[in-house]
Amino acid sequence: MMTTTNQAGSARQKSIVIVGATGMVGGYALRYALENPAVACVTSIGRRNLGISHPKLKEVLHSDFADCSSLAGVLSDQDAAVFCLGAYTGALPDAEFRKITVDYTVEFARVLHDNSPDAAFSFLSGNGADPTGRSRIAFARYKGEAEKALEASGFSYLYIFRPAYIYPVEPRKEPNFTYRLLRGIYPVFRVLFPNQVIPADDLAKAMVDVVVCATGEARNHVFENREIRALVKTLYASANSKQGRRL
Repeated sequence: MMTTTNQAGSARQKSIVIVGATGMVGGYALRYALENPAVACVTSIGRRNLGISHPKLKEVLHSDFADCSSLAGVLSDQDAAVFCLGAYTGALPDAEFRKITVDYTVEFARVLHDNSPDAAFSFLSGNGADPTGRSRIAFARYKGEAEKALEASGFSYLYIFRPAYIYPVEPRKEPNFTYRLLRGIYPVFRVLFPNQVIPADDLAKAMVDVVVCATGEARNHVFENREIRALVKTLYASANSKQGRRL
């Protein structure tokens, strides 16, 4: 587990919003943010109860992400957001899949930016996302469309994450045969193709850390899987170095 040192002495603690905390990556992002001393408050927005309590946690139930106008008050004065809401390819009709992947993202980002214009935004996209819209693969085309809309939305700090295979870490019921197969061959796959895999908890920590640490000059960045892995290594090295200095 990566340890983050307390940054409260050198920087103001942050208020962060997490969307999709009942999902795999969002769940790890929530846990990490709650444990992170640089984070003062975590607001989880979702359609289902989390079933947990924590002094830092504020839970907001929202049933329809096609209209986030009612979240204006909740999204005021926020420092950062980690957006992990999504659906698995093939699990829904194409129109519904696009609505969740594109429309929900764009609508949430609109209301967040209107009410917290300086907030940093971390978006869970995916490997192969195509902002040109030319891809024949729905997932790539729709994630690319969402990325393009976010880049035009005016966020000063926008971080797009494009992981390849996300390893679940903890046992779960896999959504389809492909995921069951990948989980089974993961020990070999990660050795042969290390830049095509990322553990879910490492991905979540990186998504939280980049927005919590976003300061100074405006920056937008797309992290491909190789860059996510490099970012995680840097975060581990920095945390271990700071921890060592305290011992």
